[in-house]
Amino acid sequence: MKLKMEIKSLKQTEELASAFAKVLKVGTIVIMNGDLGSGKTTFVKEVVKCLGCDDLVTSPTFTLLNTYNAKFPVYHFDMYRLSSAEEAMNIGFEEYFDKNTLDGVCFVEWAENVEGLIKEFDYVITIEKTGENSRNFIIKGSEENAGN
Repeated sequence: MKLKMEIKSLKQTEELASAFAKVLKVGTIVIMNGDLGSGKTTFVKEVVKCLGCDDLVTSPTFTLLNTYNAKFPVYHFDMYRLSSAEEAMNIGFEEYFDKNTLDGVCFVEWAENVEGLIKEFDYVITIEKTGENSRNFIIKGSEENAGN
């Protein structure tokens, strides 16, 4: 699966998040790519809302992990402040990325900072800011990510 969409409003982001939430199931791992301010957390916020959780969704930049109780647990990671997979393992994060025992869905921002920690994932979502309110969303399924 590969989808590229030009999004021109928050309403369109909400619609894309709603459609994406419908394909999620327990054990799904999603890598979120994009520059600071591109809308990664906004997208996760909309997905969490579509999964039935009205909690305030914020960037886990300082806490590294936020958990939301939705249709199933949603684990939202921000690895921006980490510098290696070893650092993440010292915190105990590797247990979240074992697809055999994962009890929810993981969204991971800045996964490149902990390269090697996440062995398997299902989707990579890249968000490119193209204007004040416009973004390109590129969603790739794991089969397109093999070798990347």
